Amino acid sequence: MIPDQQRDTFAFLARPGSHGSDVGRVDQVHTHISAIFLAGDRAIKLKRAVRLPFVDFTDPQIRKRACEAEVALNGRCAPDLYLGVAAVTRDPEGRLALDGAGEPVDWVVLMRRFDEQSLFSRLLGRGELTRERATALARAIADYHAGAEVVRRDDNAARMIAVAQGNRRSMLDSVPEVLTREAVDTLTARTVAALNAHADLIDRRGREGWVRRCHGDLHLRNICLWNDRPTLFDAIEFNDTFAVIDTLYDLAFLLMDLDQRGFRRLASIIMNHVMEHEPDVEGLALLPVFLSMRAAIRAHISATMALGSDDPAHAQELRRRAHAYMDRAFAYLAPPPPRLVAVGGLSGSGKSRMARELAPLLGACPGALVSRSDVLRKRLAGVGPYETLGEGGYTPEMSRATYQALCEETAAALRQGHAAVADAVFARPEERAAIEAVAREVGVPFHGLWLEADPDVAARRIGTRRHNASEATVAVLERQRTYDLGPMTWSRVDSSGPRRTTLAEGRRLLGV
Repeated sequence: MIPDQQRDTFAFLARPGSHGSDVGRVDQVHTHISAIFLAGDRAIKLKRAVRLPFVDFTDPQIRKRACEAEVALNGRCAPDLYLGVAAVTRDPEGRLALDGAGEPVDWVVLMRRFDEQSLFSRLLGRGELTRERATALARAIADYHAGAEVVRRDDNAARMIAVAQGNRRSMLDSVPEVLTREAVDTLTARTVAALNAHADLIDRRGREGWVRRCHGDLHLRNICLWNDRPTLFDAIEFNDTFAVIDTLYDLAFLLMDLDQRGFRRLASIIMNHVMEHEPDVEGLALLPVFLSMRAAIRAHISATMALGSDDPAHAQELRRRAHAYMDRAFAYLAPPPPRLVAVGGLSGSGKSRMARELAPLLGACPGALVSRSDVLRKRLAGVGPYETLGEGGYTPEMSRATYQALCEETAAALRQGHAAVADAVFARPEERAAIEAVAREVGVPFHGLWLEADPDVAARRIGTRRHNASEATVAVLERQRTYDLGPMTWSRVDSSGPRRTTLAEGRRLLGV
């Protein structure tokens, strides 16, 4: 639905002739607060003159400031995409132009046009959102959060509760046409109860710097491949309530989006890769309620768009989405209980792959925290997870410290109600005993898997590794084969064969 005060502007921007003689057509993309006109090599984004519970764009000057803020904010994550702000002007004869000589009547954001097929939502649909691209995206998000402005707060829990209550008001606008009041009120009550239960942690995170000026709308349609790199764009500029948030709440939108589309495995990979770069184990206690709030937001947006749609078939699809998001929001608030799985084996046995692929099947969405000895060892040495550590990082003292850190990290995740997978060689009986003790102390089920591969197969795997936290070589494998493993009580898995066969056996042994 086009706002009355912008009908002329919409018609002007939709005409190919408004964008130069070389533009033969203008494609359009519409959201509840914006209209994007795709003309030639540019994208022109117009703020809709709408008033919603979370934004008021009815004043042209407010739209102008929002355009300027959007360009400034997104310049940090996508500087090559954002070109600037232009005025839509009207001359004395009533003709509209972009940055013409007349009086401004509206403002737009000018962007470079990228191939819509490069959107991560499209990549996912075509099966092209690979693990490598997912990990590259995770690194981009971790870097974005690391460079974001810190906003320290003492009242972060109260602000989150206000977000939940504001979302309730938005959802009530679609009652009873789309949602039911009972569902809205019940979800809100459970969300507020969960936030209150963790209020001390939420407030402490506000004081400790986890609240930053984040993206705020971090889902697959706001990420593209630009110059072959994952690029975040369209960060929220119009409402600090949505943008100045906990970094884990920011990440939760993407995790929820992937999970709702049926790709929990990719959500698990991204979460764990972000955690490797910026450890945030304590925050895992908040992930269920953060995911639920993100699903609830998508529910109210879908419901609002359904009410405003002029296309009956599209409106029905939006109603279906709203209900699906509501169901997901309820489910996140009732996560399955945590458990601890340890995956051991000599280098090249495929233990890290097994840990990675089992993680999304365990515990709360998007799956277990994968605690890797290779990453922890480098963290203790003060280097990044994919930097070279060298021989000095593999002394007996460093190895003992690494296994101690592994036990501490998995215990911390379990105490937050989150499942954990411990990924290490675990060649020594005392190392296996220590990780088993973690499960007993926390009071969760434990299962240990011991992977064994043919030496030639393991050596080939080591030789083909790329961008891996492990620095094991074939020589390291040969030394490991001389170890006395002692009594092996963990479930043995022959990992010499195809990956699917090995994973299927791991799933069978764990009952997932």
